[in-house]
Amino acid sequence: MEPLSHRGLPRLSWIDTLYSNFNYGADEYDTEGNEEPKALPEGSETMPYIDESPTMSPQLSARGQDSGDGVSPTPTDSHSTGVDAGKGLEMRKLVLSGFLASEEIYINQLEALLLPMKPLKATATTSQPVLTLQQIETIFYKIQDIYEIHKEFYDSLCPKVQQWDSNVTMGHLFQKLASQLGVYKAFVDNYKIALETAEKCSQSNNQFQKISEELKVKGPKDSKESHTSVTMEALLYKPIDRVTRSTLVLHDLLKHTPADHPDYPLLQDALRISQNFLSSINEDIDPRRTAVTTPKGETRQLVKDGFLVELSEGSRKLRHVFLFTDVLLCAKLKKAAVGKHQQYDCKWYVPLADLVFPSPEESEHCPQVHVIPDHELEDMKMKISAIKSEVQKEKANKGQSRAIERLKKKMFENEFWLLLNSPAIPFRIHNRNGKSYLFLLSSDYERSEWREAIQRLQKKDLQAFVLSSVELQVLTGSCFKLRTVHNIPVTSNKDDDESPGLYGFLHVIVHSAKGFKQSANLYCTLEVDSFGYFVSKAKTRVFRDTTEPQWNEEFEIELEGSQSLRILCYEKCYDKTKLNKDNNEIVDKIMGKGQIQLDPQAVQTKNWHMDVIEMNGIKVEFSMKFTSRDMSLKRTPSKKQTGVFGVKISVVTKRERSKVPYIVRQCIEEVEKRGIDEVGIYRISGVATDIQALKAVFDANNKDILVMLSDMDINAIAGTLKLYFRELPEPLLTDRLYPAFMEGIALSDPAAKENCMMHLLRSLPDPNLITFLFLLEHLKRVAEKEPINKMSLHNLATVFGPTLLRPSEGESKGHLTLASDIWSHDVMAQVQVLLYYLQHPPISFTELKRNTLYFSTDV
Repeated sequence: MEPLSHRGLPRLSWIDTLYSNFNYGADEYDTEGNEEPKALPEGSETMPYIDESPTMSPQLSARGQDSGDGVSPTPTDSHSTGVDAGKGLEMRKLVLSGFLASEEIYINQLEALLLPMKPLKATATTSQPVLTLQQIETIFYKIQDIYEIHKEFYDSLCPKVQQWDSNVTMGHLFQKLASQLGVYKAFVDNYKIALETAEKCSQSNNQFQKISEELKVKGPKDSKESHTSVTMEALLYKPIDRVTRSTLVLHDLLKHTPADHPDYPLLQDALRISQNFLSSINEDIDPRRTAVTTPKGETRQLVKDGFLVELSEGSRKLRHVFLFTDVLLCAKLKKAAVGKHQQYDCKWYVPLADLVFPSPEESEHCPQVHVIPDHELEDMKMKISAIKSEVQKEKANKGQSRAIERLKKKMFENEFWLLLNSPAIPFRIHNRNGKSYLFLLSSDYERSEWREAIQRLQKKDLQAFVLSSVELQVLTGSCFKLRTVHNIPVTSNKDDDESPGLYGFLHVIVHSAKGFKQSANLYCTLEVDSFGYFVSKAKTRVFRDTTEPQWNEEFEIELEGSQSLRILCYEKCYDKTKLNKDNNEIVDKIMGKGQIQLDPQAVQTKNWHMDVIEMNGIKVEFSMKFTSRDMSLKRTPSKKQTGVFGVKISVVTKRERSKVPYIVRQCIEEVEKRGIDEVGIYRISGVATDIQALKAVFDANNKDILVMLSDMDINAIAGTLKLYFRELPEPLLTDRLYPAFMEGIALSDPAAKENCMMHLLRSLPDPNLITFLFLLEHLKRVAEKEPINKMSLHNLATVFGPTLLRPSEGESKGHLTLASDIWSHDVMAQVQVLLYYLQHPPISFTELKRNTLYFSTDV
């Protein structure tokens, strides 16, 4: 567990994130949210799921910043109704076993740190000391005390876990450990000076430098590695890391300890002490800047305005862009002083007479922009979904309005981050007198809208001009009054009575298009809104040299609170000289674009709904129908056992005399042969008719399977593999183990989680386990090509998680109520389970079956 930072105490602010996650200063943003938020912290392996776990209670994580805000350290609501005692006590042992293993490692690390202290002290009184006694005292301050506290704790806890009894109590041990945190406070207060002293001594003394750069830490029992080399700097960080770890374990233990167990009040008390300690060592928040105001005024006609992300000085800024009849103005809403009106601050303006759009080949290279990996964006979506469901629970339980308000503010913060970091499509504005400006958009649709609106105005007789400072002030002042877009497009800005949008799958058939004046190579893309911005979800084949393309292609599009569907029609460009330097893609020409609202009443019928979108004289004919998420993932066993779809995996492998079903092997082989470089493989929908044709051939065990596979579109083959797993009568990871997977992934302590998750794999039937490991290695190989195919491990987990884990109909009844909850609760955890295994080092079937992890137990 290597620390991410050792200098000073920067990571202590993350502790604040842990425990005040749902309660932060309201002045972090102004009312429009235009103040750029602080960068969110990267994940820490010591606290991997604490603020996104759907099982976590906001009461635990909310540390009130107002005076007198008490916190009840009750980790879940389950104790009010009683937990499943048997399962809870088994999970207790798993948590403790993992923690004990990590405690052993921690003691070994402290021993390694103390090892050089005695010889250093011995030389301190000689004529040639390595360090002075004062330097030794400073560097090793309180390490001996901390070691003795944990050695005593370990020696007391170990026999209790080894001779396990469900009635065993160890809460008093944790209580004693927590009561000695004053020693840690002294260590933390000295930590910065200890590091500085160690660094100065290393620079001035070669002997000490050698000692501090390679300390030997003894490996844990049953470990292949007898020793590992660690720096002194890394080891000095361990005690800071440890308090957070112990607090997470207490959280897990409480979650799985029945309220009537004698340990419960003791663990509760230990958690309270630990939380208070963590709260006491947090860093102060930086003071925020104050705002200035400008007078108001009015001039010119506003044609269009909206929020866009500008790439300015290498970083992303959310701007409010105003298009007037003769000028484009880029502004930022300033924070208002108390009692003052809000005002915009002009960042730059370009008269339309001087504004030009550089062609892709003319455009200079885009400055280096930090692109957020897809998995981080997906992580953030899941955090937002989890907070949404917490808000729903609070409302259903008639929770405190303050708690709901805190959750909403946290949701806004996360959605704002997503809005800022998602766009990647470049839109460049150039002033013919010099400077260029670059916006990043989420959709080609917006880029086309802005470009067309500007070009329409430029057809008029426009004059170049320069605004005086007073004129600019007046123009900027008018923006607040004239603007048509008032709120940042995030769902947390919506009123409670507004439609939450659709959650599930939209099936769309793009039939044909008419109205083209000359033959061209034509295709369509489909976009839906998601988390406040639009995302491209599907793309038809290119229909060559025609004025009336006939695609007749069906797509399944996942909706996450979506309210609109867009169709864009393009002419495919094959001229490689038209390469866009901003994103290295050939620019295709938009022939037309249109948008329709997804009316829940019209869409939520079992029948196809036919429609036409008209765009610039072009008509695109399409049909659509909607399937809710729970219906789309419903598992229906096949009535005929001769096929492979809807038939138990054990039946198929026994019949085929194979370890992995033939359909799985063949689809994976084909994807690895010619689909591993395909952008969006497994995410982009295959044509539904092709998938159904492949399904029929596999079910009939047709001899022409291999010929058909080699000719078929690769997205259809990927879709067939997903469909096979989705239609299994029971999920690959089984109904029986589903609750245990949900419990295991919610554990906060890494060692306990490892112990539990590996044990669960061993508990799978052999055909399921072998097939799962086979698929796992394939998905890892796909993710290795992420720079080309844009499919990260997280993307793949999002696609396959629900398919491999979603329980059968009988298992999931009464589980959830709201459609949005289905995404935020179950699916989020299902994705995290698969992601855990995808991020794990290679798992061998034989090794897994042979190894019994440290203090393993049945679940």
